[in-house]
Amino acid sequence: MRRGLLLIALTASLTGPALAQTPMGESAKSVLGDWEFSNADRDKICVVTFKADPAKIGYKVEFDKNCPQLFPLVSEVASWNFPENDFLLLLNAQGKALVQFSESERGYEAPTEGVGVLFLQKAGDAAPPPKPPSELAGNWAIVRGDGPPICTLALAATAAKDGFALTVKPGCDAAIAKLNFSQWQIDGDEIMLMPARGAPWRFEEIEGGNWQRVPQTGDQIRLMRQ
Repeated sequence: MRRGLLLIALTASLTGPALAQTPMGESAKSVLGDWEFSNADRDKICVVTFKADPAKIGYKVEFDKNCPQLFPLVSEVASWNFPENDFLLLLNAQGKALVQFSESERGYEAPTEGVGVLFLQKAGDAAPPPKPPSELAGNWAIVRGDGPPICTLALAATAAKDGFALTVKPGCDAAIAKLNFSQWQIDGDEIMLMPARGAPWRFEEIEGGNWQRVPQTGDQIRLMRQ
């Protein structure tokens, strides 16, 4: 009899709270699979995979081999959890939350001390990463409609103030020259030409590697590679 009670007690100790795993809720199930893990500028991007396999605390998570180089803190991540009506958490081996993601328009975001804002987007839904400045540097013409170039610009990959250096070449149309463009920026999937005063000119990429001003206007101003 005593031996039977001992066996029951031993079985209970092995299946008790220490080894119990909270059933996965709907919030957690919704994030299973591959996600793009990035910073706000999306100039640092890698892939994280949320798994349903139980870990010591929460569930198993895997980062691609480039993640620790881009985001050193992921080297400390041992698991993840997403309790109902709570944050999506990345946990260390002791169960401490290293990153707390909340829902956003882009997927999930997490202001993180010492790192900035981190983002998660479902891998298949994420837009292509922004083009690097070196890829866009060079000579560009501003064209109105189907006419000839009305201004030629040199976009450099050299940092200048809040963006990159821009040079307006001689012979530029007076209406554009007076804007005194002196720098340019990349904002998501758009190029911005920054005037000395006023709102920037924004361009989105169109077919043929050219760019069109947005919002579109009747004269259809474009940036065309020279």
